[in-house]
Amino acid sequence: MPPKSRLGQNFLRDQQAIRRIVAALGDCAGRTVVEIGPGLGAITRELAAKVGRVLALEVDRELASSLSAEFAGNAEGRTTPESNVQIEAVDVLAFDFAAASAAAGQRLIVAGNLPYYITSPILLRLAENAAVLDRAVLMVQREVADRVTAAPGSRDYGLLSVTVQMHGPVEPLFTLPPSAFSPPPKVHSTVFRWRFAPRFEELGVNREEFLRFARQVFALKRKTLANNLRAAGIESTAAVAALSDAGIDLKARAESQSAEALARLWKCLQKAGATSSDEVAPANY
Repeated sequence: MPPKSRLGQNFLRDQQAIRRIVAALGDCAGRTVVEIGPGLGAITRELAAKVGRVLALEVDRELASSLSAEFAGNAEGRTTPESNVQIEAVDVLAFDFAAASAAAGQRLIVAGNLPYYITSPILLRLAENAAVLDRAVLMVQREVADRVTAAPGSRDYGLLSVTVQMHGPVEPLFTLPPSAFSPPPKVHSTVFRWRFAPRFEELGVNREEFLRFARQVFALKRKTLANNLRAAGIESTAAVAALSDAGIDLKARAESQSAEALARLWKCLQKAGATSSDEVAPANY
């Protein structure tokens, strides 16, 4: 079945890489693994041999039908008694992870080769469902993985880094060349592991309010934190006082600050009663 460019389909064909991805998930015996974008089923077949149950989400209905016929013996996605693979023709952004976790009676494990054109929305969707997820091994464009795993002060550190890392630690695993795929993409791809362990309670911040605050302080990347806070509607003296109380240099930019430092700043602003505008510029993840 030919790949569809509009769906960003680049099918992994490197068998060693497939085995490494599944191995990176760790022991999955008796566990339910959600696979995002199974494509032609290369990773799915390896998962089926190693995990308790595979729930594969495929937005391409032609591929979903073909995979259902292979794994479940029918074209409706219903599993046979012998099958541990279920194919769902669904957009991952619309998938109910909480319901799947409840049905499985356990937190879910996630794997997938994410389509480049919707990588950030998928990562954000997983972050939203962190409470019902255990860990994930994901393949994304190398530049995106660099941003996801970046440390404060590095060139790639930004809003996506903070948003993902506030939901648990991430680590890059390995990078693959275009030749590992069919058709070959124009970029390299990196596999990384994400262990879901949200830090909001640990750092004493409200999730929704802190992430909104993060979008504000990263809104104008070339501007200082103080200027971004003022642009968000916080009075200048309040912004300066909060930065001082949080132990942050008045000329510092958001990309130089760890999640812990940003959490301190948010709490200082909350304590001072400094409120920002309800309007948030479109996030540039």
